[in-house]
Amino acid sequence: MSSGKVKFITPDSVAAPASNYSHGAVVPGSMRRLVIAGQVGVNPEGSLASGMAAQMERCWLNIFAILASEGMVKEDLIKVTAYVARDDATALYREIRDRMLGGHAPAATYVVVAGLASPDFLVEIEGEAVAPAD
Repeated sequence: MSSGKVKFITPDSVAAPASNYSHGAVVPGSMRRLVIAGQVGVNPEGSLASGMAAQMERCWLNIFAILASEGMVKEDLIKVTAYVARDDATALYREIRDRMLGGHAPAATYVVVAGLASPDFLVEIEGEAVAPAD
């Protein structure tokens, strides 16, 4: 692949994804890679967003801000991993992820965990992005 674009894949030999994500991402040639640490629902001034939905949205907004700081956009995300501290939040997470990503479907993992770094944190999302080298 010499086009410089990431190719998202879901082979016919693997079951279709359970929601809007891809099973893999092929990164061609020489690309810049950005690894995004787990983001929690903390607003820029340091306050914690209130409730699961607001924390999920804030995680995505933080990820988008980190992408923008490197001249990247959400479509440059190739992999996201969500850690959620409640086992009843899958549908909510999918709805918010799909709305925030606007149809973009990077490779993805969703994990229900017993807890995060603070009992007030309900979700943490990390990611990886690639873009053409400058």
